[in-house]
Amino acid sequence: MKKYDLLTPEGTRDLIFDESAALRSISEKLRRIFTSHGCTEVITPGLEFFDVFNNKSRHYPQEVLYKLTDGKGRLMVMRPDTTMPIARLVGTRLRTAPLPLKLFYDQTIYRANPKESGRDDEFHQSGVEIIGGETMRADMEALSVAAEVMQSFDVDDYRFEIGDSGLFTLLSSKLPLKEQELDDLREYVMSKNYPALDEMLAKFGDDRYARAVGCLTRLFGGNEVFGEAARLLPEDALPILHQLEKVYNSLCALGMGGKVTVDLGFAGKSSNYYTGIVFNGYIAEYGMPVLSGGRYDKLIADFGVDVPATGFAVNENAAAQVLLKRSGGMLLPAPDVMIFADDESIVPAIVHCRRLIADGMTAEYADLADADKARELAKSRGCKRLDIVTADGVKTESIG
Repeated sequence: MKKYDLLTPEGTRDLIFDESAALRSISEKLRRIFTSHGCTEVITPGLEFFDVFNNKSRHYPQEVLYKLTDGKGRLMVMRPDTTMPIARLVGTRLRTAPLPLKLFYDQTIYRANPKESGRDDEFHQSGVEIIGGETMRADMEALSVAAEVMQSFDVDDYRFEIGDSGLFTLLSSKLPLKEQELDDLREYVMSKNYPALDEMLAKFGDDRYARAVGCLTRLFGGNEVFGEAARLLPEDALPILHQLEKVYNSLCALGMGGKVTVDLGFAGKSSNYYTGIVFNGYIAEYGMPVLSGGRYDKLIADFGVDVPATGFAVNENAAAQVLLKRSGGMLLPAPDVMIFADDESIVPAIVHCRRLIADGMTAEYADLADADKARELAKSRGCKRLDIVTADGVKTESIG
C-alpha cells in the first residue's frame, strides 16, 4: 500500500519562509483595517454540523464539503464558509445583542474544489459582516471598507465588479422553472454562456421576462449600463436598477469611478444566499476574485433571528501570492545581529541576546559550535553584524 507521509493532500500545501511572511502581513493589515472601523473579532469552530450548511437558502453542494462524523455518529463538516457560522452565532449567542453588529473574522476555510481548478482546498479567509444596519448605509460601509482593503494591497490596478442578485431573482421568478432549471439558468447568466442561455430561454418565446434575463449577460460596463438597462428591463425591475445606480454613483464620489464595473448578469453563485447587491474585487496578477461579498437579508432568519446583513470576505492566500510576486520573494527581514558564543560563554551570549532585543533590535543566537559556520549563517540570513561572545567580552564583526 502506498504511503502518503511525505505528501500534503491535494489542494493543500506547506507555506514556508517568505510565503508565511506574506500571509501574516496580509492578515495583520486586514485586522488593523477592520478594528479601525469598530469591528469586533469572532472565531467560529473549524467543525460545524452539516445542518448549518444544508438548507434551501443556504445549501452547499455535497461535493464541495469535507465531511466526517463525531463521536455520536452525527454528520459534521469542515467549515467551508464563515458567513453561515456567523449567522448561526447571531441567531444563538448574539440574538439579544444591540444592533447593528459589526463583526470580523480571520480563519481557515475548507472546500473540496475540482482538481486542476487552480483553487486551494484550504485557505485563510478574513472578512466583515454588518448585521442589522440600514440597507444603503450598511452596503456603502461594506463597500468602502472593501475598497480600503483593496487599496491596502498597494496596487493601482485593482478593480471592483458590482451587480444586484435581486434583478435575476425578480426576473427568473416570473418564469415557470424547476429548481434545477433555475440553478442552471443562474449559472448560464453568471458564466455568460450565451448558447446554453439562448437555448433555455427559447422555450419561453417572446416572454418579456425571458427576454430581460437574456439581456442581463450583455449589460456590463460603466455608467452607460444604467440607461441601456432602463430601456430593456421591465418596469418592476427598475427600482432595483436605480438603487444599484445610487451605489455606483456613491462609489464614484469616493474616487473609485475608474475602478468600478457594473455587471447586471452578476447574480451570485447557484447555491448562494445573496438577496441584493453583490460585488467582487480583482487584482491583475490573480485571475479569480480576491474579495467577494454582498447583501444577504434572509440567511440569519433561518437561524431564528430575522435581521438584514451585508458583508464581504477576502482570500488572504490570493492576496499573499500577489504580495509575494511583487516583492520578488524578499519579505523576511534579516536579523540586525547574529550572536555566536564559545563553549564557555553560552549563558553570557544569551544574556547579550536578550539585552539587544530589549533595546528594540532583532538578534538571532547561532546554535553552532564553530565561528566560521556562524559567519556563513549570518551571511545567508542577510545579517550584516556578528557579535562573538567570549570570556573576554563581546567582539563585533561586520559581515560582507
